[in-house]
Amino acid sequence: MSVVSAAVAVIGVLSVPAVAQARTATAPIPSAGPVVHAVPADQPPFPYADCISAARKKGESASYAKWHCDELVKKGWVKPPKR
Repeated sequence: MSVVSAAVAVIGVLSVPAVAQARTATAPIPSAGPVVHAVPADQPPFPYADCISAARKKGESASYAKWHCDELVKKGWVKPPKR
């Protein structure tokens, strides 16, 4: 009985790599194209114009709002302005 169970164990161990290779050989290869991630509007990076308008609503002057939004661009919280 122990010889039969040992043979089954050996066959089981030897068949696992063959099954794994067969699965990876038939798996589709992902394309190397660009990956585009959709970022919801309520998550960073926010548009530069929205930053300026929000800063103005908080009472910041135009020059301070520009400086503030430029600092947020450096941190990655706001998209750079389109110039």
